[in-house]
Amino acid sequence: MIEAAFRGRLGSFDLDAEFRVPGQGITALFGASGSGKTTVLRAIAGLARLRDGRLQVNGETWQAGRRFVPPHRRAVGYVFQEASLFPHLSVEDNLRFGLRRSRSTARIGLNEVVDLLGIAPLFDRPTAMLSGGERQRVAIGRALLSQPQLLLMDEPLSALDRVSKEEILPYLERLHASLSIPVIYVSHDIAEVERLADTLVLMERGRVRASGPIAGLLADPALPLIHMPQPAAVIDGQVIARDARYGLTDLRVPGGVVTVQGDLGPIGRRRRLRIPASDVSLGRRAPQDTTILNALPARIEGAEETAAHQVVVRLRLGQRGEGAALLASVSLKSWDTLGLRVGETVVARLKAVALAAPGAAPELAQAPPAHTA
Repeated sequence: MIEAAFRGRLGSFDLDAEFRVPGQGITALFGASGSGKTTVLRAIAGLARLRDGRLQVNGETWQAGRRFVPPHRRAVGYVFQEASLFPHLSVEDNLRFGLRRSRSTARIGLNEVVDLLGIAPLFDRPTAMLSGGERQRVAIGRALLSQPQLLLMDEPLSALDRVSKEEILPYLERLHASLSIPVIYVSHDIAEVERLADTLVLMERGRVRASGPIAGLLADPALPLIHMPQPAAVIDGQVIARDARYGLTDLRVPGGVVTVQGDLGPIGRRRRLRIPASDVSLGRRAPQDTTILNALPARIEGAEETAAHQVVVRLRLGQRGEGAALLASVSLKSWDTLGLRVGETVVARLKAVALAAPGAAPELAQAPPAHTA
């Protein structure tokens, strides 16, 4: 586990943040600008010291009481918003600097990092000849080669344009799938968080509003995430069948089976799905004579009316509501006309399902398009 608690004042900013998250996978620190995300990250790295602080990383204490491990003694890899590469060194020399900086036996080799991040074609280039996405890939590689126990990433995509972001996201997903190093990832972009994170720490004004598995927090009515302009659910599934004739893949998810367009890999592979609430409609029975392939039973857990005369419906897949959390956005008129109520079992019709899983290609794979609502 990673256990952190930081309290104090830095300049004019008050921080009182405490959380406990798994010591594996990707944990996202998410919140608006000025919520304290980067301050927490700097405190974890030891770059910002608060007298009232506690930090333990997978059983190793880095800060507690009078104990304070200085930044250079913490096994941390830090990736900044801007790739801080050495301009006078080639890509290869920048990467080898990470190896020289390491004080521990190499657990991650140069060839492994080069393969994971697709850096081989860049090896001999000066860093001035790299695109923004390429620079960040090299910066991530250098951080990994320092053999960190913990990788910290401070909005690593914020300075990139959309094309560069889509270039680098699949590599981040490959790192997630291939390496056991825990990552704390700062972002104010919910789409990045939905795509990458396992655990979410939601921050507001220097405080932790909530923390936990991302799927649960996205559907929590007590949190602002459900009221964002385009709320969505993320569901992890496992490939159980492929249909080469129609180019479809079936994934088992908690509470049912979802069919997605495209070849999503071998049987048993785990993939993440992102299902926007706006692409889920509700009915009392399975649809007939429709192009919609995904219609699953779900239990209504709650409903919140929005100012736009819409209702965000919280669902759990399965006849008894034992499955994954799902969101649907329906008009208030439809909600009232159908007489829907909390506790009822309905049929959730999924009009589109976006793939956002480790190892995904830059393009979004979608469920077969529907021409009827």
